[in-house]
Amino acid sequence: MRIMGPLVAVILSCALAGLLPAGAARAQEAPPPPAVVVVPAKIMDLRESVDLTGRLVAIQRVDIRARVSGFLESVDFQEGQKVKAGTLLYSVEDGAYQAALQEIVGSIQSAEAQRDLAIIERDRSNRLLASNTVPQSQVDIANAQVKKSEADLVRLNGSKAQAELNLSYTRITAPFDGIVGLTAVDVGALVGPDSGALTTLTRLDPIYAEFSVATAMYLTYQEQVRSGEISPGANVRIILPNGVEYPSKGTINFVSSNVTQGTDTVTVRAQFPNPDGLLLDGSLVRVELEQSNAQDVLAIPQEAVQRDQQGAFVMVVGADSKVELRRVDISRSSRGFSVVASGLKDGEAVVTDGIGKVRPGIVVDAAVAPAAGG
Repeated sequence: MRIMGPLVAVILSCALAGLLPAGAARAQEAPPPPAVVVVPAKIMDLRESVDLTGRLVAIQRVDIRARVSGFLESVDFQEGQKVKAGTLLYSVEDGAYQAALQEIVGSIQSAEAQRDLAIIERDRSNRLLASNTVPQSQVDIANAQVKKSEADLVRLNGSKAQAELNLSYTRITAPFDGIVGLTAVDVGALVGPDSGALTTLTRLDPIYAEFSVATAMYLTYQEQVRSGEISPGANVRIILPNGVEYPSKGTINFVSSNVTQGTDTVTVRAQFPNPDGLLLDGSLVRVELEQSNAQDVLAIPQEAVQRDQQGAFVMVVGADSKVELRRVDISRSSRGFSVVASGLKDGEAVVTDGIGKVRPGIVVDAAVAPAAGG
């Protein structure tokens, strides 16, 4: 028993002596630096912009109505069809209007014969007056009869023009290029001026986007233009209800001269080309107004900017891969970028992904984010 005790102690001591160097080596191994993604601050054209809510309004939209009464003979279009100006839309029974016109034409021919006879009688009376065969009063009556006949012709020609107009109204045509809506009447229906709208015709190319601008914003813009800080005019874009940006830019063609008192806003209207009819009348869209002239500023992605009680800051990774907390002054944000007024220089790398894993002074494994679209 005395021999085994010291022997076990020696064996345990040797085993422990062999294990201690390996454990100490593992304790001295440093963890790898945290991986982060950085983006260099850069000078870019980031113009001032503002997002507003607008609504699309057709440049022309009218109700098609009947101007004369009668039974509908035909509906000459397909609902939703694109039509040209002058395209026949409806035909109203025209027999009564043809007859009315023919009757007036006959009356005109009769009146022309009466006028010719009156002229003959006037000329005869003038010859007889020269030979003292008839009194002056008879000549005066003959002259008056000629004038009356001519006046009757004027009246009848007016009636003829009205009859021709009424006859033309039996063919209801499109007043401009556009898209016809649903028809409210069918063949055989009795229509007239009091029948209401038969259908609608809408012109969508070009199309308007109407939106409201706060009066204070409008006045600030005018002051900046007058001072030369920005150029007049603006680029206008619209974002469709599905979040897609419409490819064509618009042009502002109207600014209201009065303020809407309930909202203290000014109504502005922009015009957009719409050859494919993608923009629909009445759609709610997001309108983006952007300064027309270039504005080069130092900018970084918005996700790089953090805030605390002291204000905005970013995590800057230096050439030695060490992290520095840098206070910055952010003047504005636009299109996913923040404009840096002070605190950063062009080319300095800021952390955009992995911010939660870093603190000032540590070394990081920084990877530069790929360029947009790259």
